[in-house]
Amino acid sequence: MHITRYTDYSLRVLIYLAAQDGDRLSTIQEIADSYGISKNHLMKVVHQLNKKGYIETVRGKKGGMRLHRAQKDVNIGVLVRETEQDLSLVECFSGNNTCRITPVCGLRNIFDEALQAFLSVLDNYTLADVVQGKQESQLLRLLQIA
Repeated sequence: MHITRYTDYSLRVLIYLAAQDGDRLSTIQEIADSYGISKNHLMKVVHQLNKKGYIETVRGKKGGMRLHRAQKDVNIGVLVRETEQDLSLVECFSGNNTCRITPVCGLRNIFDEALQAFLSVLDNYTLADVVQGKQESQLLRLLQIA
């Protein structure tokens, strides 16, 4: 299983926002700088996270973004399902399937079971699990959050 850069960046934005003081506003530029990634890549991600209610944005000179949901209410499995456009592990999962052996192939069920297991594991975790605990202070240091 491979998640897209879009999902990866969505998780990174939420981790960044969760690792700091809840009321502090962060900008796309500071998140991009902290991770060493393109601001342009993050703009679409932030827009969608705002539309889906994960973050709230404030416009203006002193604007920025912060988490809109509590960390414990951001389920990793749900986020992955919402940000991944195609969870097809193999061609026979897609609408453009041209594989001739699909009707009799046992791999489809095996891959489907594997995908469900993958998502089931992610469903067991929230954003709070990712950022709280012993790794929280290390996140702050690595991301250079004051």
